[in-house]
Amino acid sequence: MAEQNKENPESLSRRKFIQNAGFTVGGLAVGGIIGSLIPKEKKTETKVSQQKSEDFNQALMYFTPEQYQVVDAATERIFPEDDHGPGAKALGVAFFIDHQLSGNWGFNAREYMQAPFFRGEKVQGYQGRLNRRDIFDIGIREMQNHSQAVYKKDFTELSGDEQDAVLKDFEADKVDITTISPNGFFQMLRSVTLEGAYSDPLYGGNKNMDGWKMKNYPGSQMAYADIIDKDFKVVKPQSLKSHMTH
Repeated sequence: MAEQNKENPESLSRRKFIQNAGFTVGGLAVGGIIGSLIPKEKKTETKVSQQKSEDFNQALMYFTPEQYQVVDAATERIFPEDDHGPGAKALGVAFFIDHQLSGNWGFNAREYMQAPFFRGEKVQGYQGRLNRRDIFDIGIREMQNHSQAVYKKDFTELSGDEQDAVLKDFEADKVDITTISPNGFFQMLRSVTLEGAYSDPLYGGNKNMDGWKMKNYPGSQMAYADIIDKDFKVVKPQSLKSHMTH
């Protein structure tokens, strides 16, 4: 990925491209460990210090190495590093997505998946026989195909602006795919990227709880009884993993 110039207005427009382009959820159902109701805005007034990262379950469980690299690059364009903290790559978001696809979410295990299938309204989400594993397999492959068709290079070899252009084509349904909705795949990728940035590190993303630190979110606290009647206090975030050692 091209080195980001934090003072360049074009780098700011990269973030706005997914916030201001009319990204309403549609085409595909989205979900995951913490759902899809995560705020779009990442910026806060808090500067996150770069600390030594803890290794929270960061090993591939579903993706091939090539698939992982494509997703890692795409999620970084969706949730890029800036002066407020790390982006998706440093937060391990691609690992989070990999782990979700390896489990019930990837299999749509808790959803009715039997025929007949009818095209629903966008507010109803995706209705079809393909599970999320299938959709990601097809979507990643088509990202590579579209990159080769337009730029004669793999997605991971493109510049940041070129990667943005590929993602925009998917968002605008400009990619000719018959098996899945390009826009639906993009919406799913964007939603699960945000989930991975703010999920508990136990699930592979939000490495070192830096996503929470950008929001001053305390994470998984056992209780607030010792501070609830006192003046406001910044609480050091905790992961679910911290409770498992007790």
